[in-house]
Amino acid sequence: MTKPVILTGIRANEELTIGNYLGAMVPMVQLQRQFAGGYQLNMFVPDLHSFTTPVNHDELRDNIIRNLKYFMAAGLDIHQPDTYIYRQSYIPAHSELTWILDCFTYVGEMQRMNEFKDKSAKEASVSMGLMNYPVLMAADILLYGARHVPVGKDQFQHLEITRDIAMRMNNKFGQALFVVPDSTEDQMKFIRRDTGLKIRSLTNPLKKMSKSSDDDDSKINLGDDPALARKKIMSAVTDSIGTIHFDWDNQPGITSLLQILAILTDTPQAQVTAEWQGRTRYGELKAAVADAVEQFLADYQAKLAAINDDDLYARLEQCEAAMRDVANATLLRVQQAVGLRR
Repeated sequence: MTKPVILTGIRANEELTIGNYLGAMVPMVQLQRQFAGGYQLNMFVPDLHSFTTPVNHDELRDNIIRNLKYFMAAGLDIHQPDTYIYRQSYIPAHSELTWILDCFTYVGEMQRMNEFKDKSAKEASVSMGLMNYPVLMAADILLYGARHVPVGKDQFQHLEITRDIAMRMNNKFGQALFVVPDSTEDQMKFIRRDTGLKIRSLTNPLKKMSKSSDDDDSKINLGDDPALARKKIMSAVTDSIGTIHFDWDNQPGITSLLQILAILTDTPQAQVTAEWQGRTRYGELKAAVADAVEQFLADYQAKLAAINDDDLYARLEQCEAAMRDVANATLLRVQQAVGLRR
């Protein structure tokens, strides 16, 4: 496999939200269509990452398959020849390479990761997995020589530590063990985005919409009844300014609604903003967004119900066999470099 690799994945812990759809699924489907034939797309479910935070173990297997179906319903063509879907845990090289990389990664580096500091500050005790998962993320990327790894802003730091680990190993062993992923700045240029997309919480627009939030009113789940989703949009927290502007600093709630409306109606953001700029009736904007969300969910859930399970499992097994060979070849090269194999 000689084509440049684009790699992305999303955890299977919770029900995905419209924020995940707009911020991760739509861009990935667009990338697949844009670069078909010229790039290899690795779309995987990082199921081993699921254990870094509490998870319902009885539901995990079903969630893994459901997340793959969500991408398919969003338009991902799993039969496109250069697209590979796979489950992280079905390729043991991910775990084995992580241990090797662990031994060339420093505790201080992991303790400085912002996500670890934020989450560990809220818990009386945290697992080693929470501290260590950026190294597993590095293995996910480096096993396949992925240069392009579209991630949200909260993952920029983890991508940079992946680059550090790769360069450290390459320098120590005097050979190109790993392809070094592009910098976060270059990643944003590649996907033609200045900043990571963030859809805001409906109840606290200062925060992003999070699938792990306990506040169900703060998010639109992809499995929500369309009528319920409409009510959530109509109840969304905005502000007391009284005039509609696209302004993330002063009107994040309104701006997030304008952003959702533009993407769901496939209309340029500038056009949507110009249409609503200066209006004073927030309820009218909410109603327009609610219409778009309600129609989107009805159409999306119909596509989801039409997916053939046998077809999905057959393609999964085919892709996992191919990716196992690629990952094992990288792992062997590293094992030889560190003295584990001839």
